[in-house]
Amino acid sequence: APIQQLDFEFVLFDSALIDYDYIMKLIVRFTGQPPRKQKMTREQLIGLLAGNAKFLDEREDMVEYINTLTEGKGLDEQAIREGYECFKAEKNARELAVIAEKHGLSPDALQGFIDSILSRRVFDPDALTELLRPLGLGWKVRAQKELELMDDLTPLLRKQAEGQEISGLEVYAQ
Repeated sequence: APIQQLDFEFVLFDSALIDYDYIMKLIVRFTGQPPRKQKMTREQLIGLLAGNAKFLDEREDMVEYINTLTEGKGLDEQAIREGYECFKAEKNARELAVIAEKHGLSPDALQGFIDSILSRRVFDPDALTELLRPLGLGWKVRAQKELELMDDLTPLLRKQAEGQEISGLEVYAQ
């Protein structure tokens, strides 16, 4: 097959220009064309994300999301953006449910704990104690449980904070 002419704009791989909005527009264009008309393949789109440090935290989510999309569907930008937000929310909910089950907590209580940290950008050790209170653990076991839980939660919190600092979380930095 003849080598397809790449769009001039794809040759301008200036990472300063490649931001969230640009990626969303590329995804829109990707879903808008049938596979054989594609100017940019799924692999190229994923490669673009992989090569860009700006998307370090979100790369995995974006790639997974792109893999759920079908070429030629012709979704508009709003549909793509909303779809991506839903995709992330569902993925976060699944991760949270797994962590809750592993630690014997209710997903709702755990979600409330996370929401309060993210809304204030402050980690509250007393809230952690409260979260684990229903388990009725002695202080030694509870201290160990807190560390195990925060080991699992810290990456999730950092990702959901989208680069914003959460005060007090550094205690659990690996």
